Amino acid sequence: MKRALILAVTLTVGSLVIAGGAASAARRTTTPASVTVVMHDPGCHWFSVDGVFKRTLTVKGPAILTNEDMAALDIVGGKFGMHADRVGKQVTLSRGTYRIVMVGQASDDNVLKLLVK
Repeated sequence: MKRALILAVTLTVGSLVIAGGAASAARRTTTPASVTVVMHDPGCHWFSVDGVFKRTLTVKGPAILTNEDMAALDIVGGKFGMHADRVGKQVTLSRGTYRIVMVGQASDDNVLKLLVK
């Protein structure tokens, strides 16, 4: 009788732990943040956030970066080093700090900084 009670309690606690783990994993999944780089003078390229142009941006990750600039972008940082993002294309970025420049960029153009948390 004691063994049956201990077994029942152990199974109940185990199933609650498993259910709690699945629920917390479901809470951790988020919709990727949308990040857009656009052409805008002066400075050539900027992050566009609700009609405001920014050189630095922090978002909750993962992030999907869309290139609406006039040329390809070099995205340096994060776990994988360097990404290339062609005009009109998207790249998904995981947690990390990224430095974004235009390919063949002039010295007076903006260097964008993106932090994906």
